[in-house]
Amino acid sequence: MSNIDNNLLAAIETNWYGFVVSIFVFGLLFLLARKRIGFGTRVIAGLAVGLIAGIFFQHFNLETKAITTFGSIYVSLIRMLVIPLVFILVLNSISSLTNLEYLRKIGIKTFAWFLGTTGIASIIGLAAALLFNPGTGIQQAVPEGFEAREIPAFSQVILDLVPSNPVNEAATGKVVPLLIFAIFLAVAIIKVGTKKPEAVKPVRDLIESLTTVLHQVVKFIIRLTPYGVFALIAGITARYGWETLQELGSVIITSYVALIIHFVLIFGGLVLLVAKVNPLRFFRKIYPTLTVAFTTRSSYATLPVNLEVITKRLHVSPRIASFVAPLGASVNFNACGGIWPAIVAVFTAQVFGIQLTGTDYVTLVLVSIISSVGVAGVPGPAVISTTVVLTALGLPLEGIAIVAGVEALIDMGRTAVNAAGTAVTALLVASSEGEFDREAFNRGEDEDEILLNAV
Repeated sequence: MSNIDNNLLAAIETNWYGFVVSIFVFGLLFLLARKRIGFGTRVIAGLAVGLIAGIFFQHFNLETKAITTFGSIYVSLIRMLVIPLVFILVLNSISSLTNLEYLRKIGIKTFAWFLGTTGIASIIGLAAALLFNPGTGIQQAVPEGFEAREIPAFSQVILDLVPSNPVNEAATGKVVPLLIFAIFLAVAIIKVGTKKPEAVKPVRDLIESLTTVLHQVVKFIIRLTPYGVFALIAGITARYGWETLQELGSVIITSYVALIIHFVLIFGGLVLLVAKVNPLRFFRKIYPTLTVAFTTRSSYATLPVNLEVITKRLHVSPRIASFVAPLGASVNFNACGGIWPAIVAVFTAQVFGIQLTGTDYVTLVLVSIISSVGVAGVPGPAVISTTVVLTALGLPLEGIAIVAGVEALIDMGRTAVNAAGTAVTALLVASSEGEFDREAFNRGEDEDEILLNAV
């Protein structure tokens, strides 16, 4: 008991200012919610206050453990939802279809947009790297003990995607095999339902009921987003000083220029020209997704928020959203599989004085597209995709270690772009299938009232 008391006293002594700041900011955000300030406005407020707090803590070298603990709790609550949400929503989305031809059609469209935009992202990343030359003049020693991530054998990648024990896959957090298992179950429900609808009616009713309950749980946790965003961004800002930014500033600038170009021109262009909606309105509607993705750095952790945004703010039908969003969190890596490997490849070549040819550039783009799908379900997809690309081009894998110091900062933007790409694809697929409520989108019916309630 005395050890617990000592630990508690030590935590209070070293982190009391973090607790005080957190409680003050939480109280401020709570008052904003009570005054019916919009959910999106509160998220932005949490982000802004988090940046200020992080700079303050970093400048005075203060401990941020208290604040980051609150952020970790928020991320854990969101991750708690991922496995049941993916399984139930994919099951509900597909089993609600009346025929398998429709499933095939939306599946092909979804993958076509995922792969196509990843290829374009790779070209943009390559162009940005050649323009800014991020590796020029940089002399960095490879960190001691660096070991390159091993590329899984192609046969092993395929085996890892095939579910062998759904319960174990769920317990270990393997989303893709669970997604495939859900697809098998949903297709079976459709097949049996065409012959014996009464046999599958109890199953369909159970799935719909679970879907409704899960959506309510999602709303509970999403209401905590402004608080979680504050804690996460404060911890990240306090962790990285100007020294880290200055050493590899050119890599950060190159990456964010490429990310912004892809986000504004490609996503904005697709939304305007294909879906035929106002891209500025679209970007305004998805910024809760962008904020959560930016701070959590996890596509899976962003999935619950993205689903709410796609259905409630973009007004895409739930069955399209429930199919595209979980799939996008698993295989849509515009930034991690397209932009980032291209930039690291050019950076590595410049640092080590290796000349890349036109053939190398073509290979880079093609390998980026293929690897972005091949690493689905593999932990650290950006690192694996980059490893595959560098290996294909014969470049030293030490380049990954050199940029490791700033990767977390860049990963924030990468995750935001990945999540935005999923929302864009959901809108494009829904628009082509007549499952997009254009009138509601244009009326600006953005806020689900639950998001305005105070916590």
